Amino acid sequence: MRIIAGDLGGRKIHPPAKMPYTRPTTDVAKEGLFNVLQHRISFDGIKTLDLFGGTGSISYELASRGAADLTIVEKDNAMFAFIKKTAAFLKIENMKFVKMDVFKYLETCSIAYDFIFAGPPYALATIDELPRIIIEKQLLKENGWFVLEHTPRNDYKPFEKYSFEKNYGTTIFSVFINRPV
Repeated sequence: MRIIAGDLGGRKIHPPAKMPYTRPTTDVAKEGLFNVLQHRISFDGIKTLDLFGGTGSISYELASRGAADLTIVEKDNAMFAFIKKTAAFLKIENMKFVKMDVFKYLETCSIAYDFIFAGPPYALATIDELPRIIIEKQLLKENGWFVLEHTPRNDYKPFEKYSFEKNYGTTIFSVFINRPV
């Protein structure tokens, strides 16, 4: 696993060998996603939220590309410790760590973000609730982006604020944009 571009581009991340609840976004899918995003949004100075943080790979990429305020939510003890340790190793000082269930965090969250990423376990039964909660609670700033990673069996085209999707085999990223009406 590596950071693709930006100030930390090329740095390798070595996650624990055993990650029972974590399915990291592949480098190929992550690179494809960020190639699409870098031409559509500026990461410089933005406020981000990474749900189901896992290895922290998405947040490290965002930090490397200039995000100013990063929040990462992960409930697994081992992965939470790994994220904190790796952020310190990479000298990422603008990252807040939240050890909590994602849905409990979203229940209490009243902060709006420029960019939200969710890479939940593919078997998560409540995955369809994520875009609904984020849109209903207005957790995206105006023109903010929410990217949801999922499998082909999920379809978010009818959802509010849905914009487009990018398909990387068994990994699909559905993009929701909070455009002004």
